[in-house]
Amino acid sequence: MSSPTQYRKAAGIAVFNQDGKVFLGRRKGASGPYIWQLPQGGIDAGETPAEAALRELTEETGITPDLVTPIGEIEDWLYYDFPDTLTGSRMAKEFKGQQQKWFAYRFHGQDTQIDLTVHEQIEFSEWRWEHINHAVKLIVPFKRSVYERVAKEFSKFEK
Repeated sequence: MSSPTQYRKAAGIAVFNQDGKVFLGRRKGASGPYIWQLPQGGIDAGETPAEAALRELTEETGITPDLVTPIGEIEDWLYYDFPDTLTGSRMAKEFKGQQQKWFAYRFHGQDTQIDLTVHEQIEFSEWRWEHINHAVKLIVPFKRSVYERVAKEFSKFEK
């Protein structure tokens, strides 16, 4: 069997609260030191990257589009490769990695409006607000270069 050569198109979203901290979700069922991430997911057919980012945000956090305002976007697509340890996963069998478009939004709702259980497939088991530069240290290593770029581009929204 040949190795996949395509990257899966995906969108990621950094949601900042009024204190300038970013939403982090703990991946359900994950253990170890690198179990946190920002909401992200694949772009469905006919969907723009921005639409995908907002859909993923709602599915993974319960935060609806009316509770956020767009504040930034990274123009480039950011890429990461799946590590060899993921070769058994469905995603790694089909794709070499992901190419992601990243967006930043300001959350103007209440923490009580965050609900990790709204979607049938629960992605996160818990959540917290964190400084974006510290969030980079909590991400699985194979995604770290993408998160470093996200932090560099979006750290201005911590203010």
